[in-house]
Amino acid sequence: MTAAVLRALRSDCPIAPGISPHADVVQGWLVGQLDRLGLPLDPATRQRLVRAGFARYAGRLYPDATEPDLRVLTALFTWFFLVDDACDGPDRLTPEQIRALRDGTLALLREGPRARHPGFSGPLRRLLVQAWREPRRRMPARWRLRFADAVADHLDGVARESAATTAGRPPGVAEYVRLRRATSAAFVAYPLIEFAARRPLPDAVYHHPALRRLAELANDLLSWFNDIASLERDRATGGGHNLVLAVAAERGVPLPVAVDLVAGHWRAEMSRFSALRAAVPSFGPALDEAVTAHLDGVAAAVRGTIDWTLESARYPAAVAT
Repeated sequence: MTAAVLRALRSDCPIAPGISPHADVVQGWLVGQLDRLGLPLDPATRQRLVRAGFARYAGRLYPDATEPDLRVLTALFTWFFLVDDACDGPDRLTPEQIRALRDGTLALLREGPRARHPGFSGPLRRLLVQAWREPRRRMPARWRLRFADAVADHLDGVARESAATTAGRPPGVAEYVRLRRATSAAFVAYPLIEFAARRPLPDAVYHHPALRRLAELANDLLSWFNDIASLERDRATGGGHNLVLAVAAERGVPLPVAVDLVAGHWRAEMSRFSALRAAVPSFGPALDEAVTAHLDGVAAAVRGTIDWTLESARYPAAVAT
């Protein structure tokens, strides 16, 4: 049922698809990196990570990235997905462990690889040290702070969701939508548009209300699509942290009806996204080209999530047939 809904939503998406020509080569590189970093993966977990195709996800969000930059982006995506897996499921980290991971991660991002924290070590730390090296070298301080702040917000959201799940407290719809904007990591992906395009934006432009509204709406669109795709998994492990589950509980409707309600809202918000994108003002000839690249990247985050979800083995119930 959900696969048909997801394919219909993809058909209704006006954003053109794209993918990096380097995606498959970088996917092969990633497989070697998993082994070189000494990640403690059993064969089944390793195969699942390989088949998920994280390089293809990064390649869909940043189709114009150079091959070396796509390696960086893929490594960062892999790190976030490994953290997501560690914080979800029956053997998930405790809220205290997630907070320790957060503190160690932020120390590394803000202070550099010499920063140490007892809650953050081993292969996961080595992967982030490697992935962060080039952005830290190349990007200005204001961008690095912006990225670290986005990571902090994401991991805070993950900790809040973990605490609510542990307490057996499913969220209402409004609470869930706010929390999902943090846990999705979309706000982490947006600064990486500037890294891939090699065009960092001034803070006043990046945080302009028109760009922030568009970024927030794109976050909702990709998150809600993902919620439909991961519905069955979230029924088992998510403690109610899924928009479909929240709508079903709050409105007292069966899951198929809730899926249709979420899909209908997604379509309405996609129309609003197109209108908001068209209404972004000019920032002058010195900045408009970089702003356009950023807006294209935000749109690619939505379409790239759609296309990757429908091809990735991470979401077997959603894979298009």
